[in-house]
Formats: sequence, C-alpha cells, structure tokens
Amino acid sequence: MYNFIYENKTKVFFGRGCVKEFLTSLIKDYNTILIGYGQGSVKKNGIYDEVLGILMREGKTVVEFPGIMPNPTYQKVLEGVKLVRDHQVEMILGIGGGSVMDCAKAAGARVARPNKSVVQLQGLLRVRHKRRIPPFVAVPTTAGTGSETTVAAVITDSATHHKASINDTAILPHYAVLDPELTIGLPPFITATTGMDALCHAVEAYTNHT
Repeated sequence: MYNFIYENKTKVFFGRGCVKEFLTSLIKDYNTILIGYGQGSVKKNGIYDEVLGILMREGKTVVEFPGIMPNPTYQKVLEGVKLVRDHQVEMILGIGGGSVMDCAKAAGARVARPNKSVVQLQGLLRVRHKRRIPPFVAVPTTAGTGSETTVAAVITDSATHHKASINDTAILPHYAVLDPELTIGLPPFITATTGMDALCHAVEAYTNHT
C-alpha cells in the first residue's frame, strides 16, 4: 500500500432543496457570475431556471457558458477563458455532470496560467499563481466522476485526441451543492454509465502502478 496525504477543502451541502436553501449565501460576495452547463438537459430538469432565478433575484450579472460537451476540448476551455476575461467574472458556477465541472475548472486554471497550453497545464501546478482563479461552485446533476470535490480536470486536445489531466489544489471547488433529486430523472443509460464510471475510478486505485 502506498503512503499518502489527503486533504479536501470543498464544503459540501447535501440534501433535498439545498440549492434553494444555500446558494444565495454562497454567491452574496460576488457580482458577476459565469454559469457553465452542457447541452440542454439542465433546462429540462428545472435546475437551470432555479439557479438563474436565484442569481437574478440577488441582482447578479450572469454570463452564460453553454454547450459544454462530454470530454470537453481545450478549444471549449478557451471559450470559457475569454468569457471570464471579457466580463471580469468573479465566480464560476458549473451545473451538470463531470464534463461541465472539468471544463469550468480548467477555464479557471487557464485564466491563472495564461501562457500555458493544455498539455503544459497537466500534472501538478506547483508554481504560485500570478492571477487569482475565480472561486468555483459545483451543482452536479450526475453522480459519476466526483469532479465536484476533486483537484482534477480532464481535458481533450481535439487535434491529437490526447486527454490531459490537470491536477491542482487551486482548482478544487470551493462549494459543492448536491441535491439528490437532480439525479432521479436521469435516463437509464446515463445512470448506468455514471455508475460504471464511479466503479472504475474506485477500482483503478487498487490496480494502477503510478
């Protein structure tokens, strides 16, 4: 067995209705908030409208970052980076599955390290950040990757089809707001694949040699 040190500073809110109960207090100190989400499912299950309603009621400036695909690409990350810079985003909020979380987290990392490619971002970013990464709030709608409480983000280089893993405590989400009711209406296929994803991540801890 390998020795290790583990620390997780993400504050997790879990329970039915926790988005409505806690999100207002989490966003109170930030005026311009970027919402990252996938290809439309969050609008079907109602969580997008719930989050947007809270932000608008609190008078926040909302910047939308839609269309994040499964296995997000570096090009998509750069879209998020541009939005963060152009609108001087103060907080990033990701709604969706692991791919949405990864893309939003990677956009924050790229803002902090503007001259690095996706391959150069992979591994541990031990150099002190010259730019502050906007705090990140995760509202997951699936339960597979656990990206809402990890230091990792996996991004695909579409030119080489290479997946680069960014691992940095600086991109650890500040808050994860987990309402289990958001996962109830998932299609059976998504439920099965995210369950297999969680199982594989657990098994690989016992089978890898790194």
